Amino acid sequence: MIVSLGIPMFCLADDNSSVTGKPLMIVTTPETLAKGPFKPDWDSLKQYQTPEWFKDAKFGIWAHWSAQCVPEQGDWYARQMYQQGSDDYKYQLGFYGHPSVFGFKDIDHIWHAENWDPEKLMNLYKRAGAQYFMALANHHDNFDCFDSKYQPWNSVNIGPKKDIVGIWAKVAREHGLRFGVSVHASHAWSWFEVAQGSDKTGPWAGVPYDGKMTKADGAGKWWDGLDPQDLYAQNHVPGTKLVWDWNVSEGSSTPDQAYCNKFFNRTIDLINKYHPDLVYFDDTVVPLYGVCDAGLKIAAHYYNASTQWHNGRNEAVMTGKGLDEAQRKCITWDIERGRADQIEPQHWQTDTCIGNWHYDRKIFEMHRYKSADMVIHMLIDVVSKNGNLMLSIPVRGDGTIDSDEVALLKQLADWMDVNRQCIFGTRPWTVFGEGPFVTEPTTRAKRFYEPHIQYTAQDIRFTTTGDTLYAIALAWPTDGKLTIKSLATGSPDFAGKIAYVRLLGVMGTLKYSRDASGLTINVPEKKPCDYAYAFKIQLKPAR
Repeated sequence: MIVSLGIPMFCLADDNSSVTGKPLMIVTTPETLAKGPFKPDWDSLKQYQTPEWFKDAKFGIWAHWSAQCVPEQGDWYARQMYQQGSDDYKYQLGFYGHPSVFGFKDIDHIWHAENWDPEKLMNLYKRAGAQYFMALANHHDNFDCFDSKYQPWNSVNIGPKKDIVGIWAKVAREHGLRFGVSVHASHAWSWFEVAQGSDKTGPWAGVPYDGKMTKADGAGKWWDGLDPQDLYAQNHVPGTKLVWDWNVSEGSSTPDQAYCNKFFNRTIDLINKYHPDLVYFDDTVVPLYGVCDAGLKIAAHYYNASTQWHNGRNEAVMTGKGLDEAQRKCITWDIERGRADQIEPQHWQTDTCIGNWHYDRKIFEMHRYKSADMVIHMLIDVVSKNGNLMLSIPVRGDGTIDSDEVALLKQLADWMDVNRQCIFGTRPWTVFGEGPFVTEPTTRAKRFYEPHIQYTAQDIRFTTTGDTLYAIALAWPTDGKLTIKSLATGSPDFAGKIAYVRLLGVMGTLKYSRDASGLTINVPEKKPCDYAYAFKIQLKPAR
């Protein structure tokens, strides 16, 4: 189904249909598109194979960082500052001024990233176990955080006066990490429609916000020569409400040809400049799906270009949301703030954040970030189901992270020092886990569902490499024993024998017994780490 309120769900359009009631627009570009085996249709894209680097990587860190982090008020500030009565509107009015005078374009201007030290941050991210790093290329606010050929409102021309994505890419690769970019700007057309409005009551009633300003309005101002419409894209009649998937019957407006072309050009330029290993799209299926053919053309170009960059191997990962089973063979399924409830046949990813996507000072002041145990348990569960975890660590407008975030990264690093071999380079076992929460109710909403579960030692997740099985207990056994039912004699999951059992972080082998109730391991008195405990079991398969 298609829903509004900015929450993308399932899009019903296929290659040849449109959610707008009109034929699909055909995008054009002056950029040279890579030639190769992939064509911009689902039948061609299904030859895609997830690269081994992504299957091995398991864990990435994301800097969801742009000018919307400057106010430190959390998510969607650039939209909600134009909604009279909202907390962000009140903050804007009290701290910066009325949005008819000081709009979001001006917050782009005051984003300086003055204390940004990407080398220091990347050291922390790698130490915490990240195998890949993702930078925000643009958000729904339509500002490009890179040296953009097609969007003059970018971080080289305005604000930091730096190629943020380019610097992130260089530093990440110098640290041996794969590099990704996230692209969200397809939605700016409708997301920014509130900037066309004005206050309904009060002393500013009827005074237009700055969303309809033009280049001529900039004479003598800091943005002289720039056209605000390149940022806001509001030369159109707004829809009646924000609908994520452009469904006109629900009140959406429809992007025009110029907007679709520009988004396509910007994205191709981004891919060609930085050769990302991963491109994340905050879209149902692909960008502008059901409006134009940009999304499938981007996929084909990206896969073909990656094949050229890597001497015939396609190393690219492109994500989409709300994918059906057939589409998951063509691009990588991303589950926002949630997870799968089974071992998925195709490799997938969840993306989540320890707080709000954009930096929110209140969460830090109240110490409300996700805890290390929540993050580690989620990582283990996701990996056991054939997935990766992309974790956002919010960055302040000045380019720094706070002390609680630094502490969390250190806790992750300490756990990784002991347990990294049960995560990286592993694959799912026959079953992903056992215990009271093996059937936790994630099926009610695979996305936007992140309960804080109090796991017990009976909650176990499995990963494997070759004949080595890792049974990861999500809590420490308090009675000195751990029983793994999936390894009972006669179990349909394993019919062979056990060669030995170790506990990562502890020298030597452990005593164990095996019968029809399970494999029972004698656990040491002292824990080797916190949060979760990986038992390394060497299997001797039946011949």
